[in-house]
Amino acid sequence: MATDMLTLSEYEFPTARLRRRIESSDRTPLVLIACGSFSPITFLHLRMFEMAADYARFNTSFEVVGAYLSCVGDAYKKTGLVKAEHRINMCQLAIAQSSWISVDPWEALHSQYLETAKVLDHFSEEINGVLGGVETPVGKKQCRIALLAGADLIQTMSTPGVWAQSDIDYILRNFGAFIVERTGTDIDEALSTLLPWKDNIWVIQQLVQNDISSTKIRLFRRRDMSIRYLVPEPVVGYIEEHGLYDEDGAASANSTPSNGSTKGKGKA
Repeated sequence: MATDMLTLSEYEFPTARLRRRIESSDRTPLVLIACGSFSPITFLHLRMFEMAADYARFNTSFEVVGAYLSCVGDAYKKTGLVKAEHRINMCQLAIAQSSWISVDPWEALHSQYLETAKVLDHFSEEINGVLGGVETPVGKKQCRIALLAGADLIQTMSTPGVWAQSDIDYILRNFGAFIVERTGTDIDEALSTLLPWKDNIWVIQQLVQNDISSTKIRLFRRRDMSIRYLVPEPVVGYIEEHGLYDEDGAASANSTPSNGSTKGKGKA
C-alpha cells in the first residue's frame, strides 16, 4: 500500500526486521528508536545506528534486536519539512538493504504533534506489551527501548525552556538515550545539567567524523549543488524526481516556521 494512502486505521506495527529471540540469558534485548524530521535522511542518520550497535555490543550488557526510524508528523511546523509521505518514503528507500532497521509511520500518521515520550511509549507497548518482549533461553525478557540521537539533542535538553522538565525525566528515567557525539556540540557541558540520569545516557564517540546534516542537504539543493554520496542514491533519485528542496518551502508540509516552542521534542 502506498504511504500516502495509509491511515491510522490501516496501520500495523512493522515487525519483519525485529529479532524475536536472543541466545544469551545474560544480556538484555535493546531496541533503538531514532525520532526526527529526516528531511531528508542522510548517511549520518544511518551510521548512528551502526555506531550505537557496536557500542552496545562492546560496552554494555544490551543486545540490539531491532531499530526504528520514526518521522515527526506534519504538525511539527518546521522550516524545510516536506510532507510526511515524502519523508517516510525516503526513509524506506534508505533502509531497504538493512536487515535490522525499520521505518515506523505511526508518529507521522497523526494529524497532531506527538511528544517524544508518547512515541517511546508506543514502541514499548507494541514490543513489550503486544508482543511480550523477546525470547531468551530462560524465557521472555522485556526489551529496553532507548532513544538514539545526536549530541545536539542532548544540548537542547540542557537548554532551559526547550523541553518540558517532566518529559526529560520521563524519557531518561524510563528509556534512556544513546547519544552520538557531533561536531560543534560540547557534550560534557550538555551532560553536566543531566547528571540525575547519567546512568541512562550512553555517549558514543564518533571515530570517523561526519557532520552531514539535513540542513546542509537542503542548502545544497537550493543552490543546485550535488548531494550524491551525502545521502543514499535511491534518496537522491527520489528527491530529484519529486523536486524536493529546490527552494526553501517547496513541497513543504508547512510554509511558515513554528513559534519556536519545541517542548517535549528536539527534532533535527
